[in-house]
Formats: sequence, structure tokens, C-alpha cells
Amino acid sequence: MGGGCEAINWSLHQEARIDDWLNFNVKQPADPSSPFIMLSVSEIVSAESYEECRTTADWLLSNTQVRPTVGIVCGSGLGGLAEKIKDPQVFKYCDIPNFPRSTVHGHAGQLVFGTLKGKPCVCMQGRFHLYEGHTIQKITLPMRVFKLMGVETVILTNAAGGLNQDYKVGDVMILKDHINMPGFAGINPLAGPNDDRFGVRFPCMSDAYDRELRQLAHDVASELGYDNFLREGVYCVVGGPSFETIAECRMLHSLGADAVGMSTVHEVIVARHAEMRVFALSLISNRSVMDYDSQEKANHKEVLETGMMRAEQLEKLVSTMVTRLEPIDNNAF
Repeated sequence: MGGGCEAINWSLHQEARIDDWLNFNVKQPADPSSPFIMLSVSEIVSAESYEECRTTADWLLSNTQVRPTVGIVCGSGLGGLAEKIKDPQVFKYCDIPNFPRSTVHGHAGQLVFGTLKGKPCVCMQGRFHLYEGHTIQKITLPMRVFKLMGVETVILTNAAGGLNQDYKVGDVMILKDHINMPGFAGINPLAGPNDDRFGVRFPCMSDAYDRELRQLAHDVASELGYDNFLREGVYCVVGGPSFETIAECRMLHSLGADAVGMSTVHEVIVARHAEMRVFALSLISNRSVMDYDSQEKANHKEVLETGMMRAEQLEKLVSTMVTRLEPIDNNAF
């Protein structure tokens, strides 16, 4: 009995310590002339506010007649999908309130509204990454803006390194699951206070990648004759911007990852938190170096070149899928 009480008291003491740690205030350095300042954890991980996202969504909706139900995110070298959108309205990221800037070569840095095969869409030509210096909440802000604009389904593309030795450069991998390496260190876009208007505190991720959309992709790929380069596997996200070492690639592969990249997973987490359907594709742009005797070196030029090689087929696959998307019945039980 006494041991149980001690365990309870210890637990309460630990919770109090954690609360104190999470809520400590900004402290001034001992030396007033010091350029360094200690930031509170709440400042580091504070989520982008509902009001900020609402302001951005309202600004966009007031400047376009399009009411998108499909949101598309184009990865490195894959921005050509936005060129398929009819009657496009283009907004530079730098002109959109609260939007960060995209700084990566191969990312146009603009939001395109219009219709794709008759479906109202919004397309991000270029995304944001942790390695650009943005907070994880800032790089996922567009997902919450998508939700507030009425988007029901999010389609994400990326360029990734192939860890699975059966994969070839130019293969396309449907994501069936992910490994969130930054998340193991507490870097998660849902960290900080939860706003129930976006979603629940502890969202499930075992069904992050919609099973029906994955099957639709297989069906469409089969019709288009893409079976020979279509795969399905697990994507692992890392922080970047340096490419992975040989030891890191070997470790990630042993954990069950088939491909590795520096994006997508954070957006998926926030999209699922907001109860949007998610489908994601990785273009295998290079084979990860797994052998110490190899002379191969990963580079961003190869990523862009592979994107150009497979761009037309990816655009065809995604646009055909969009034509067959069924609206979500939000009143279904």
C-alpha cells in the first residue's frame, strides 16, 4: 500500500516538474550585454494560431472564386502538375499573408488555384522544409489553410532516395506508411497547445495514407501501363539538408524504410489531424548509397533531372486520379 502511494506521489511530482519545464518564462542572460536569450519551450513549439490560419484562408478566398476540394503539393522538380490546371490564378508566396518563403531550387514558390479535370483545386508549386530555418508549425501552415478553405483531399509528391535495393531511379512509390525521425526527438507539428478547432489532441496515424486512394492509384497506374515502375512502401523523413551517410541509410533501411527524404511527413500529420484524406507519392530520384566501396554521391541536380524524366507520367497519374475522386460525405456516421 505504501509503495503504491509513493509511486503516485512520485508521478504527481514528475508531472509538476514537466509542467514547470514546459511553462518556464523567457529568462534574461546574467550579462545584459550578452546577445543570447533563453527562450521558453512554449515559444519554440507554439503552433500557428487558428486566427492566423483563418486570416490567410480568408484572404485567399476573397481573391479567388475557386473553392478547392483538392489540395496538391508538388515536390522537387515536380511542379509541372500545376501547369495542367485550367484558368489558373497564381499567388506568389511572398504576397500571401503569414506564408513563409520557399528557398529551394526547383520550387517555384507559388500557390495556383483553378480546376484540374473539372475539379476545383489548389496547388502548391514548392513546399517548405525544416532545413530552410522555418519552424515545423510554419512549414505545415498551408495544410491548415487548405482545411479552412474547404479542401477534403490532399495529394503530396516528393523526390526521395531509394533505400530498398529493388527500387530503381525513376520508380514511383506510393506511400503506405512513414517513419518520422525528427518526431523521435520531439519535433512534431502538433507539439504545443492543441486547438480543438483543428483536430484532437492525440490523432491516430496508423491510417495516415488513405487505403482507397492507394488502391485507386494502383488501378489507374495499371490502366495507364505504369505497373512496371510503380511501387508501394514506407517513407522516412529526416531533417536535412545534408544527404544521409552510408551508416544512416543502412540504419533506416533496417528499420523498414524503403525511401528517405526531407519533407511530406509533417504535412501528412497536420492534414490527418484536420481529418483530410491523404495520398502521397515519392519519385525515386536517386539510389541511396549503402556501400562503402561505392563511388556514387547523392546530389540535388540528379533529383531535378529525374523529376523531368518522369514528370509527364506523374502528372497523368495524379490528374486521372483527381477525376475519379468522390466527394466526402461529412454527415456520414
